[in-house]
Amino acid sequence: MKTFAMLVAILVWAPFVAETVAQTQAPPPARERAPSPGAAPEMENAVEGRVEGRVMSVDPSRTEITLSDGTKLTTPAGSVLKPGAITEGMLIAASYREENGAKVLTGLAIKDRGPATR
Repeated sequence: MKTFAMLVAILVWAPFVAETVAQTQAPPPARERAPSPGAAPEMENAVEGRVEGRVMSVDPSRTEITLSDGTKLTTPAGSVLKPGAITEGMLIAASYREENGAKVLTGLAIKDRGPATR
């Protein structure tokens, strides 16, 4: 009798479970993801790059870093660097994407803290 009751319970719930699973969609693999609906058209054609160099200056607004070779790297919109996280003389490696002629940071690593911070 217990087996029959369990079979009935499974059969009663099976259509609900099947319907729920059928409505769930798996996201596409990362490399095939479509751009988000609000993505700006220039983001689709963004050029990505990497650079390494010594920090010559950090803008007082903490939104721009200038390297000794003159390369200017900016933070993404609405982001700022933590106070004291990046200082003059540090050797950094950065990845960026070019948007409207600006190099917008996508990654940042400190390779050497430099003579000023030792």
